[in-house]
Amino acid sequence: MHKDTAKGAAKDAAGSVKEAVGRATGNERLEAEGAAEKVAGKVQKGVGNLKDAARDVLKK
Repeated sequence: MHKDTAKGAAKDAAGSVKEAVGRATGNERLEAEGAAEKVAGKVQKGVGNLKDAARDVLKK
């Protein structure tokens, strides 16, 4: 597992929590920040997965 995958998963989880808290409290700004953080985390996870796949291909 690449470090980007782990960091992305953490960002995704933190964004989900932030988004849920924003939704529960009616804080639209916090909800939007959480949604943006969630997307950034998913992208970072994808980059990590691509790096893992590239490393696997290059090892062959």
